[in-house]
Amino acid sequence: MKKVVLAYSGGLDTSCAIKWLTDRDYKVIAFIADIGQNEDFQMIKQRALKTGASKIYVLNLQKEFVQDYVFPALKAGAIYENKYLLATALSRPLIAKHLVEIAQKENATAVAHGCTGKGNDQVRFETTVSILNPKLEQIAPLRIWEFKTREQEIEYALRQKIPVDVTKKSPYSIDKNLYGRSIECGVLEDPWTEPPEEIYQMTKSPQAAPQKPEQIEISFVKGLPAKLNGKSLTPVAMIQTLNAIGGRHGIGRVDAVENRLVGIKSREIYENPAGTMLHLAHQELEYLVLDRETLHFKHVLAYKYAEIVYYGLWETPMKKQLDALISQTQEELTGTIRLKLYKGNCTVTGRKSPFSRYKIELATYGDKDVFNQQLAEGFNRLWSLPYQR
Repeated sequence: MKKVVLAYSGGLDTSCAIKWLTDRDYKVIAFIADIGQNEDFQMIKQRALKTGASKIYVLNLQKEFVQDYVFPALKAGAIYENKYLLATALSRPLIAKHLVEIAQKENATAVAHGCTGKGNDQVRFETTVSILNPKLEQIAPLRIWEFKTREQEIEYALRQKIPVDVTKKSPYSIDKNLYGRSIECGVLEDPWTEPPEEIYQMTKSPQAAPQKPEQIEISFVKGLPAKLNGKSLTPVAMIQTLNAIGGRHGIGRVDAVENRLVGIKSREIYENPAGTMLHLAHQELEYLVLDRETLHFKHVLAYKYAEIVYYGLWETPMKKQLDALISQTQEELTGTIRLKLYKGNCTVTGRKSPFSRYKIELATYGDKDVFNQQLAEGFNRLWSLPYQR
């Protein structure tokens, strides 16, 4: 029997995939990645064994996820199409990397995932695996098996006595990790329909949020969040704490119609309280510290970096080269940003840095002004010179 390592979530698709693969003479090793879903991994592990998996790996990857994937994207300012903070997209190359490592450890010849042929995740998994180990066979059961609908999958699970929750009727497709949550399908497929309140889990409705604003201070060291309200926090604790604070104020809801990599548009709802606050604070610190040309060019880099993450190109030379360039821009990005949170709104109310390029004696219109306004006449003449006929 050939060994295959399956990225296993414990849901209907991947549970059916275990049985489907074992029926085709594969020895299935299930890999469960804990990236902060807050699920019962012991129950999921038992479910995989009952379904036919020969071995189970459960790895806590939360620290690695935040340090090596979320924070580099934060330093880059990567937001896909100016809306999506890439919570799901960032987790896929991490999972794929460990798929490859487990396959090598177990002498497996193949890896598998539970993605459909319609989404982005298939590309992210398979591209990463192909770069890290092109010799591995890659199997996507949902693209090739005989089931055409979810109902057919449920019937198969019932026939095969696969222990999955097939009675819970939810029209939504949901992906969640430590950094954020994405929701699609059901009534959300109509872009004219307002998202029902029932879909949200991480964030309160702004209408139900506290009546009193809350102010927080996020301190960065070389572009990385290090302290919250003066208290040092680990990367994982920083995300968890900000999610709790922002969530109760209704911060981080995004309704997006986005361009998928496969060529179709999709309507996605995102919840990302921590990411929303961190990106705003990080960007505001860059406005204070970076020189004009670096700041403007970094906006270009941010857009490209977001595309690279979204397109599943995490392990490419371009991404690594961008990391080196972006890290250089963050050398002096140390300082503190104060944010006000109120009923879904997150606004900057203060900023400071020992490397600030803001000079009050040049900016002021008061009596401490040292700016020589007489120099402006020559500047204006030279500036307009190329456009004169």
